Amino acid sequence: MSTTDEALALASAAAVRASDGPAGASPALGAQMPLTPGGFTLPDLPGVLSSVEVLLTAESVAELQLPDGMIPWFPGGHCDPWNHVEAAMALTVAGFRSEALSAYQWLLDTQLPEGAWFNYYLPGSGIEDARLDTNVCAYIATGAWHHYVCTADRRVLEEMWSAVERAVSFVLGYQLAGGEVTWSVDPDGRRGRYALLTGSSSIHHALRCAVACAEALGIERPEWELAAARLGRAVSRSPQAFEPKDEFAMDWYYPVLTGALTGREADERIDKGWSTFVMDGLGVRCVSTGPWVTAAETAECAIALQGLGRRAEALDLLAWSQGLRRPDGSYYTGIVYPEQVTFPAGESTSYSAAAIVLAADALSDASPAAGIFRGEYLPGWAGG
Repeated sequence: MSTTDEALALASAAAVRASDGPAGASPALGAQMPLTPGGFTLPDLPGVLSSVEVLLTAESVAELQLPDGMIPWFPGGHCDPWNHVEAAMALTVAGFRSEALSAYQWLLDTQLPEGAWFNYYLPGSGIEDARLDTNVCAYIATGAWHHYVCTADRRVLEEMWSAVERAVSFVLGYQLAGGEVTWSVDPDGRRGRYALLTGSSSIHHALRCAVACAEALGIERPEWELAAARLGRAVSRSPQAFEPKDEFAMDWYYPVLTGALTGREADERIDKGWSTFVMDGLGVRCVSTGPWVTAAETAECAIALQGLGRRAEALDLLAWSQGLRRPDGSYYTGIVYPEQVTFPAGESTSYSAAAIVLAADALSDASPAAGIFRGEYLPGWAGG
């Protein structure tokens, strides 16, 4: 069997599995919409990551999903809603339609009355961390828009709209005068003391996705557009508005990944931090203070580079990330060099695998939503 034939066979099998969904999953979201097995193109990057490998990676994510739809980091581990959405987007890209819908249904089922989600959940409806993270809560808008662009399933978007609307309303309640968004709310209701650059960058993109969702449904939300513009200007023009976290790679590339920073300024930012965060031939450090290369940061940075038209560098990063790949298609969270030991020891995570799938999609333009982080199908903003 050729590689292409094998990929098609695996894709067909995945589509059949997707039509069944995880055992015990809620059938509510999109339950009456017939699935279309085989009606998608898997990401394929010859010499870097094949469609067969992408499918295996997505399957490693799907196998972690619990009957209620929750996707933990690893077996028995906790779940945070941001990475849960990331995993759902990867499942959509790989054709695991029913699993993705089950994941989004879990979000609808667990959303708090004020529109938020807790920071960390445990299997069986347990709460590990009751803090509310604004970036975590905003990401459902990105997931909803991604699913709609991928599938053109308006009915699912309609069913998710209320959750998106309430989440955005919650998040914007913590936007400050300068446009930045306070990063957290303590369980006792106290606001966090500062805003984070990575979180606010991600929220900026999520707000644009939320506006796109509204427009697709014929709903006007001009206040969201204004909020996104204010936040985008804060990210791109007011670095002093954010708590210094310069040692983290995400603070380096996230303003570029999410489109708050574009053009020459984005290129200059990437160039300035390259030697600090990139370990040649290995990937992207999570933090500048140690030689710990992580799969998620490497994949996300590749997406940011692709958005700048720096494809060769993006492909290099994704190729280097394969040093973290496991035989079952999952990815170690990170590896420390030169010792080549995994950290946390032996840990592979759903969000690492999901980031790889989304990067492969972005670099291969396989799904209709491959350009979501390049701003495709998104409204612009005054500073972008």
